Parts: sequence; structure tokens; C-alpha cells
Amino acid sequence: MTDDCTYCGSDVSEHDALFVAEQRGDEREPTGQFCNYACLSAHIDEENLVEGTCCRIDI
Repeated sequence: MTDDCTYCGSDVSEHDALFVAEQRGDEREPTGQFCNYACLSAHIDEENLVEGTCCRIDI
């Protein structure tokens, strides 16, 4: 993965960056990196990533 923000393309190493990963089998794979919460939030909104999703709680 490069050092570019998934949303805006800025260098994430110059910011308080956030890194996102998904569980795939037994491994976690990086799926995005963002400059800050604003870029992450905008990416979620623009990609409609909340549609059809839910949290899984194992009790």
C-alpha cells in the first residue's frame, strides 16, 4: 500500500492517520488508509458503506 490517503490522495504520513483492515479467514488485510476521520467519514458516505452492514457481537 502506498502512503496516499484512500479518499483524498494526501500523504498519510503527514497526518494523524487511520488504517482500516478487514478480516478474511484467519488474516486481517489492509483495505484503506485515511488522513483523518473527516476523510474516512466522507469515504464511507460517498461509497454508501453503511448500507446493508451490521456489527457482529459474539456473546
